[in-house]
Amino acid sequence: MTVEDLIPATEISTRTLVESMVREDATIDAGELYDVAATLGMSDQQVRLCIKRLVAEGRFTHEGRGRKAVLRATDDTRGTIEPDLEYLRFAFAQDRGEVRWDGVWHLAAFAVPETNRQARDAMRETIVYHGGAPIQGGLYVSPHAWEDRIRSAAHTLGIDGQLTTLATTELSVGGITGGRELATRLWPLDRIAAGHERLLAAAEHAIRALRVADPTEQLSLAIALATEFERVVTPDPLLPPELLPRPWIGVRARAAVAECWAELNAAPLPPIRLFRWYAEVVAEITPPLRRR
Repeated sequence: MTVEDLIPATEISTRTLVESMVREDATIDAGELYDVAATLGMSDQQVRLCIKRLVAEGRFTHEGRGRKAVLRATDDTRGTIEPDLEYLRFAFAQDRGEVRWDGVWHLAAFAVPETNRQARDAMRETIVYHGGAPIQGGLYVSPHAWEDRIRSAAHTLGIDGQLTTLATTELSVGGITGGRELATRLWPLDRIAAGHERLLAAAEHAIRALRVADPTEQLSLAIALATEFERVVTPDPLLPPELLPRPWIGVRARAAVAECWAELNAAPLPPIRLFRWYAEVVAEITPPLRRR
């Protein structure tokens, strides 16, 4: 089975692959890593060079040689590769109708001078990461209560006094006041939907491939699917259903991914951290998905 047979058009960097292979004891089995890399179309030389870079950066230590080597993630690495599980739980809770929007818009504005450009850029990145959409210069909006996270970021960056927050049920942007109309104007919904279309196609392909995959291919499928999922959900602001077109493709795509993970959880996969993280969330949502 080739990489195209696993999940077509899914691009996985060598670094992502290595970080995805970390086991519960923070180690990576080099033989297993090279086998999965080959299934995903990566050469041994490509993997060796990536390992060398990661060791030089202090993200991993390396013991042994070749396929018998063992990599060990450093403390800093272990703290940065875990997915945002609360974000995933919130996404599936919204999909199941367990979270309702209260109609409140949450705004944040900041004005940081050019002399503190690094903090200004970091604040903007934090707001966008949390799903904020720009209304005009320095003013952002989200339908979710994000004040604690935004204020915490401002405090960390030392710009507490330059941040303003506001919550309101009345928002007008360019004369537009309707919720769905505002969402369409403020967020790139077409691009987000296109990402979910790709994710849905990948998950549906993965389900079929899992039925005939050997253990190495199952492992490769799991990593490819997790990579595609992360790529799609990271820019998704998880807008409430009340603000989205119906039916929303994201709901169907996430349900298909959950079905894949339920199948993978039943497979004899190695004790890799990535699988436990996703298994925890999927275990919470799979029963209701299957009762539909």
